[in-house]
Amino acid sequence: MYTSYIGKKFLKIYNEKMHTDISAEEFFDRIFFNLFFNDERHLIHVSNSPFFQKPREEDVKKYGSKPLAQYNNLKTAIAGDEPNMSIFVGYAAKDIEGTTSGQISEVQTFIDRNEMYASWIGEALAIGVSGGFAILLDEPDILWQLFCGWKYYRKYLNQTPNVKDKQIETWNGHWLSHWCRKFYNDLTPYKSFHIMLTESMGNLAIPTKPWLEIIMALSKKYPDKVITAYSYNLSQTNTTLGFINLYLPEVHSLFDFRDKLFFDGKQSILSDEEIESFNTYYNFKSACRLGTIGLKAIEPDKLRQYFPIGSMPYAQGKEYKFNNEESYINYELYKIWIIAMINKTELLELATAVAKALIEFERTAEKGKTVYSNLSKEVRKSNKIEVFGQKLKEIMEYESSDNEVFRKAFVEAYYIPKDSFPLFMTLIDFEYTYWKSKN
Repeated sequence: MYTSYIGKKFLKIYNEKMHTDISAEEFFDRIFFNLFFNDERHLIHVSNSPFFQKPREEDVKKYGSKPLAQYNNLKTAIAGDEPNMSIFVGYAAKDIEGTTSGQISEVQTFIDRNEMYASWIGEALAIGVSGGFAILLDEPDILWQLFCGWKYYRKYLNQTPNVKDKQIETWNGHWLSHWCRKFYNDLTPYKSFHIMLTESMGNLAIPTKPWLEIIMALSKKYPDKVITAYSYNLSQTNTTLGFINLYLPEVHSLFDFRDKLFFDGKQSILSDEEIESFNTYYNFKSACRLGTIGLKAIEPDKLRQYFPIGSMPYAQGKEYKFNNEESYINYELYKIWIIAMINKTELLELATAVAKALIEFERTAEKGKTVYSNLSKEVRKSNKIEVFGQKLKEIMEYESSDNEVFRKAFVEAYYIPKDSFPLFMTLIDFEYTYWKSKN
């Protein structure tokens, strides 16, 4: 199981840093149990495990406490039972008729104790994201920092007795985001760490981080790196999304284009927080289905409704409206994402020129006639390069003073990738609406 692989990978890092040579079982006995389970409130939940089951009263008396009784039940099960999901995290159910028994095979493989103990360590290094999924990252620095955050989760639970326990994966998401921040200090790691708790079933709980915030945080820490994530969900029916490459340079390009296009030397139109926290068109599972997570996967939610009708699925060709501060923020956000996708900053300047030329073209119309405004709209709502060229030709037949702008726009649109054409048209439409609102 990949949880075991990550657990063993971390253990190698731990032994190197601490100058030790302990096994997964020894790590579990010496460190993991006391931190995660030797308390009424646990840090992690593993379904059907001895820590999930109530121990017998005689075992509690024998070992001195409920956690110690559960701990010894686990050790007994690992030593004597066949590997199963209750003692080997991420494995199949013990019962072949169980909903998570699909991993069972006739091929006999030997799984030793340390493999099973390592799976507990690996699961405790998972990062929870919205949608009920978790990701494991095979990155030494990240694994070590998540481990460093475990003790602060225990401290946090002790300081906030009314908050839900057993949320280590969710905690890891918050801790990872905190570690990726510029203000993080290794000497005072807990400083400035803050969580806005939410109410869940009448109790306070740590909210799961949206998947975009995790990806954005990673892109700030590793702006030039592609990281492979293993995505999965452990529940009544285990789900594996598999290995997904996170193209962090693509994601980080949103910040790069923001600074290149809109930075005025003092402050940016869009803050980092605004870029990091927008809603996405794809949920995490759908984003993983794309095969990789990069710019395409973080398409802003609701942007597609402004794409020309017929240019791509669910495009609606709506007119953008500037009616509050949020609409201006989204306008800038949409522009940055589109420019990053097209990867050509000059097209923003060209889109602005075309938009202004269309506005000027409409002004030349005789009073009461709508031919010019209708033609302008047909240009902006073109869903194919052929339509765009035809409508521009019709405008140019009126001997517009901006014919050279229109010619250049057609040439640029002709040579950009086909799937980028709707983005360019939407950019023109956004600029048209923006400058129209200024007049």
